[in-house]
Amino acid sequence: MTRLKSHAQLLLALAVVLLLPLCMQSGSLAAEVLIYALAVLGCNLLLGFTGLLSFGQGIFFGLGSYAVGILLTRTGIPLPLALLAAMAVGALAATLVGWFAIRQRGTYFVMLTLAFAQMFYFLAYSLPDLTGGDNGLLDVPRPPLAVGGLEILPLDSPWRFYGFVAGCFLAVFWLLLRVTNSVFGRTLLAIRDNEARATAVGYNVRMFKLAAFAISGAVTALAGAFLAMMTGIAPLSSIEYHSSEMILVMTVIGGTGNLFASVLGSAFYVLFADWLSTLWPRWLMLLGFLLIAVSLFMQKGLWGLGERIWLALRHRAGGTEPAAKETNA
Repeated sequence: MTRLKSHAQLLLALAVVLLLPLCMQSGSLAAEVLIYALAVLGCNLLLGFTGLLSFGQGIFFGLGSYAVGILLTRTGIPLPLALLAAMAVGALAATLVGWFAIRQRGTYFVMLTLAFAQMFYFLAYSLPDLTGGDNGLLDVPRPPLAVGGLEILPLDSPWRFYGFVAGCFLAVFWLLLRVTNSVFGRTLLAIRDNEARATAVGYNVRMFKLAAFAISGAVTALAGAFLAMMTGIAPLSSIEYHSSEMILVMTVIGGTGNLFASVLGSAFYVLFADWLSTLWPRWLMLLGFLLIAVSLFMQKGLWGLGERIWLALRHRAGGTEPAAKETNA
């Protein structure tokens, strides 16, 4: 049953990748949906599967942008190596942050991740020779995908870049499905649901949390690297805590504990923001009302809402009452 659900989620992700070019005119906007979906996948691994509310995701997102920007502008190394290096930087930073943060719980854990976010922000701000300071790293190139000097895919147009991002997104999505459905993933769920019991059984809870942090950091850094390549700049704003807030908001809107929900949250936020920003400059106020509604009426996000609608339609088609109503009766 778990394998069937995994295949269903992968097929849904593939459907989104194929439908975006058919429904959208902007290749950059379509790529942005998948880029932030990657970042939300990393956040969901921590929040939805491990129960860790981290405000440090912007650290890894920004470091991925800076890493690929520095490597592509100053070294000229091949694109695959630059992306792998950015993921390694994100994983190492996440391991460092996680090593200190997981020693605390609840509010203190959240405050520690927020403190790290501020520390990395001011560190990036105070190193203008490396990061560009307040101006960010400019003129980040978008070199073609090449292996051994052989050009495989040019990325000079928005839709070609979208195709590259889409391929990487599907690969990461599949890998995270394997991770979350493995013994490691089920152990993370056990830690989320009852950390004391998981410790009593004999699991090294800290090491599992640290591994989840490292994977999350690598995936989020990859998203930051893609955004820097798409926009041609690695801005200082990518590493500030507002980036962490935005990624968390997407995660909550989509729903936690389900990987495809990350795609829903990213698509809804990016497309909704793009549409509202053309109608009203203060569109963030409407987003605040939306978050209030999600907190009050859709605590499982868009994925949970879709599940409820699907179950209601199935019960209606079968001529039976929903299980919740039978229980109440």
